[in-house]
Amino acid sequence: MPSAAVERSPAGPGGRRGSVSLALINPRIVGMVVLTVLVGYLAVSGLHDFETATLLQVVIGTCLSCSGAGALNQYLERSSDGLMARTRFRPLPAHLISEKSGLAFGVITSVVGVGFLLIFVNPAAALVNTVTLVSYLAIYTPLKKSSSLSTLIGAIPGALPPVIGCAAAGNALGRESLLLFSILFLWQVPHFLAIGLLYQDDYRNAGFPTLQRIDNDGSASGRQMVLYSAALLPVTLAVGSAGYSGPFFFAAALALGLAYLAASVSAAKNPGQLGARRLLLCSVAYLPLLLVSYLLDRVAT
Repeated sequence: MPSAAVERSPAGPGGRRGSVSLALINPRIVGMVVLTVLVGYLAVSGLHDFETATLLQVVIGTCLSCSGAGALNQYLERSSDGLMARTRFRPLPAHLISEKSGLAFGVITSVVGVGFLLIFVNPAAALVNTVTLVSYLAIYTPLKKSSSLSTLIGAIPGALPPVIGCAAAGNALGRESLLLFSILFLWQVPHFLAIGLLYQDDYRNAGFPTLQRIDNDGSASGRQMVLYSAALLPVTLAVGSAGYSGPFFFAAALALGLAYLAASVSAAKNPGQLGARRLLLCSVAYLPLLLVSYLLDRVAT
């Protein structure tokens, strides 16, 4: 899950080491990934039947592997990051940490995370985690330099974390995992496109062929924003109709989905910075609110 915030250099020598470590890990993205894994696990195991030890173990393994993936992504994109205003203060392009240290941290943390899931959770969760890492780092990351289709490709590893949770609970290929995967996949496309509109000059300078570079009037981007946000609405409502949630989640999903669709329509009609920023803010609020609504609904039922 990308972050749209412009990153700043750590201030002051006293807190520099901790700030550098956090910037390399990106705890906001790690936290959101863990939340989606948690929802996937509870969707399968049930809120009253889950095993606390397993839940903690899958959270620890996911935190480790996601932190490692973030560090490796920054290592692979260190040159491009240095050319973009929103990423030039990351630890590697800002030379706050050596390339060797960043690579070592990423590899070790990722491997330990997958190994932890394999030993303490189950092989299925470790396998899905491995597929997530490989598709993110070996397919999506290099594809960003050569094709605008990387937006759709990148949505696949971004949608796999809840499947890790489902796998940890013993059902990686059930209806719950399919629905949660679909929600994360569809949500990401308007989110990515909004970021592309906001930072298209940055991406152009770094050599990333975003859709906006071949979409002069923004019409193609606008159509995709509306299409994916419109498709997202019935998919989220299907969670309730499939019996995995109650009326509270249904109402929340309907309200949030309509708001996301409205923001997408507005951005499509006005393909400028203001519309893109509003859509981005809406997308950033949408996902955690939707997932928390799901968990609260499960608690109530």
